[in-house]
Amino acid sequence: MKESKIGLVLSAIVKMLVGMAMLAAMLFLPAGTWHYDGAWRLLAILFVPMVILGVLMLIFAPQLLRRRLTSKEKRTAQQGVIRYSGLIFMACFIVAGLDHRYTWSTPPAWLIYGAMALFIVGYTLYAEVMRENAWLSRTITVEEGQRVVSTGLYAIVRHPMYTSTLLIFLSMPLVLGSYWAAIPMILYIPIIVVRILDEEQFLMRELSGYDAYCQTTRWRLIPLVW
Repeated sequence: MKESKIGLVLSAIVKMLVGMAMLAAMLFLPAGTWHYDGAWRLLAILFVPMVILGVLMLIFAPQLLRRRLTSKEKRTAQQGVIRYSGLIFMACFIVAGLDHRYTWSTPPAWLIYGAMALFIVGYTLYAEVMRENAWLSRTITVEEGQRVVSTGLYAIVRHPMYTSTLLIFLSMPLVLGSYWAAIPMILYIPIIVVRILDEEQFLMRELSGYDAYCQTTRWRLIPLVW
């Protein structure tokens, strides 16, 4: 058991460091300098909470951490969503770096700090969703013994995890100090809509009680909107 936890910790550390290195490369190389405050802001508010959340999962929910580190998407539609999402993020980060290099836009400080606050709110909601739903996974699947979660944030919208990622990702361009980087990131909205619709079709077939849950919880992503 101890060796299993050590392996889990090592896997989490490696994935985090690789992710940090890739993100830093996509930001600092286009910017042409290490003196890019927006990039350092994003790295700090992204990875510091990630470490804290990872430690909490390791202590209180190691199976959830393992599932999120090792699961791979098998559904074709969802694989496409993941690919296109990756391209959107790459475009956003590269454009933000170029924006810093050539000073295409300069959002005011109050807007940047407001975006950072929105980012943190999104991350807090994400952590709450993970606490509420023990079956939460990066992939669309149904585990043995899984039941419908309809309490907490799930009583407000059916997909609070995606609501939280919407806040996180749409605030990123302004955290980076770029208006132009928001253009590719806006494409995340139709991408997540496609993911939700496909996921709901799957859950209605495979997860007992999900159809009834959809009847009682009307809104998918944003209350009073959709």
